[in-house]
Amino acid sequence: MSVRETLAQLGLVIPEASLPVAAYVPAVKTGNLVFTAGQLPLVEGKIPFIGKVDGGVTPEQAKEMAQVCILNALAAVNTVADVDDIYRIVRVVGYVNGVSGFIGAPGVVNGASELLIKLWGDQLGKHARSAIGVAELPLDAPVEIELTVELKS
Repeated sequence: MSVRETLAQLGLVIPEASLPVAAYVPAVKTGNLVFTAGQLPLVEGKIPFIGKVDGGVTPEQAKEMAQVCILNALAAVNTVADVDDIYRIVRVVGYVNGVSGFIGAPGVVNGASELLIKLWGDQLGKHARSAIGVAELPLDAPVEIELTVELKS
């Protein structure tokens, strides 16, 4: 089953890639690796929940937004390769905009990791990961995700 078919079964779709708002590209392919730029949880050009986690945004809402970031990261991959050509997930880096003292960044980034494992399974979906708490993110987003994948060829 293709990634798109699995996503459809989950009620999810890969959106169109967001256009860069500065001097960068959504993704870069080098050899059989693709590195995405940081992806915000944009849905039709807007972030559904803005603000700091454990402030105006609950950890569960932020976890859902991490999943949206992964869908946007897959859209970025699609700008340089087909997502169905992804062999394995290599690395996820998640940045979480939390209130001072918020230590739940790993739980928020699990929203991204858990979706990738559903799509690629334990063997190819589990990945290296960093979950980093930050003071601010662009557009007051609660989370931003970077993705690195290995292609089949």
